[in-house]
Amino acid sequence: MRPAKLVGIILLAAAAMRSEEPFLKAEFIFPLEHWHNHGSSLAELPNGDILAVWYNGSGERTADDVKVEAARLRKGEREWGRRFTIADFPGFPDCNVALLLDSKERLWMVWPTIIANEWHTALLNYRISTSYGDDSTAPVWDVAAPLLFQPHNFEAKVRRTVEPLLAKTAAGSREQRELKQALEKAGDKYYMRMGWMPRAHPLELPSGRILMPLYSDGYDFSIVAYTDDGGRTWKGSEPIVGAGSVQPSIVRKQDGTLVAYMRDNGPPPKRLMVSTSSDEGVTWSEVRDSELPNPGAGAEVIALRDGTWALICNDLERERWSLAVALSDDEGETWKWKRHLERDERGKGAGSFHYPSIIQARDGALHATYSYFLNHLPRDAARKTIKHAHFNIEWVKDGR
Repeated sequence: MRPAKLVGIILLAAAAMRSEEPFLKAEFIFPLEHWHNHGSSLAELPNGDILAVWYNGSGERTADDVKVEAARLRKGEREWGRRFTIADFPGFPDCNVALLLDSKERLWMVWPTIIANEWHTALLNYRISTSYGDDSTAPVWDVAAPLLFQPHNFEAKVRRTVEPLLAKTAAGSREQRELKQALEKAGDKYYMRMGWMPRAHPLELPSGRILMPLYSDGYDFSIVAYTDDGGRTWKGSEPIVGAGSVQPSIVRKQDGTLVAYMRDNGPPPKRLMVSTSSDEGVTWSEVRDSELPNPGAGAEVIALRDGTWALICNDLERERWSLAVALSDDEGETWKWKRHLERDERGKGAGSFHYPSIIQARDGALHATYSYFLNHLPRDAARKTIKHAHFNIEWVKDGR
């Protein structure tokens, strides 16, 4: 073998070994501040830049100054660019936002505008772009429209599921009140078409169908909006009804089965809740508890390119001071590896590290963003930001 070729092989092997070494890099996207910053999402752009979005303002749904902000991390750089406003309907709160870069390299952004300062008055918006802006400017949107859909088999599914649940709940409990309200509103056409909000990433299926997982604080359960024509028209699934099954994150098994992991908005003990679909998200199974503890906080699960599943969530039954990434090599049957991105041993609400978003980049590494709150500081102190973590699968497995 020629020496030059041998040297090349050695260098490639060394590079491969280096790429498999565990690593974690993390930083604030912007310094801690007193403003409320929450509900982030992120996407990798075609040139390798990472775009992060979140909502910012003096509160949440009751604060009319809330807007969606964004920042960009240039490929190969460690410091984020200047933050900028990416969506804002002045005088209305703009909240939970979700991003997707689809197989045609179109950037999608979905978020709700809160019409009357209550979550159930959310009006869902979506935008699509093929011109992604730069360090300090928003994308040029090719599509900007409300995301409207008619739910499938809504009233019948709600009644069939809620009535048995209602019979099992304690008289006078919050759970009973919320189930009764869902039952009363099951046939209300306005109520079932408004108030839906995103949390986790949309999911594009091999068929080209794009699923937008949604939830309603009014009903306290979930649904999926989907499009088969690139966003020109939308349809709604049947509802995913449980006792507080909200904020779904959907992952696809190799056999085509979809699995939705949901936050448990009901009473403790709390677990991530699960439902499945065998028809690309139109109908969903009975909601059940998984064995994964979660304090009723947002979670996200994605399928990596090698078939491994990655789950990011708060892994306690109470409070949000522990944020972990777990890996499964058997499509969620077991989670063999887990490592913490954050774990504030003071507990008791001293810190909250929550509402995570996770993607796998083209180079195989993982990127996550999440809300970073120092709750033990005064409310007007600099105590909130969005944090970004960049790590690989080996880092997670190294913490077993």
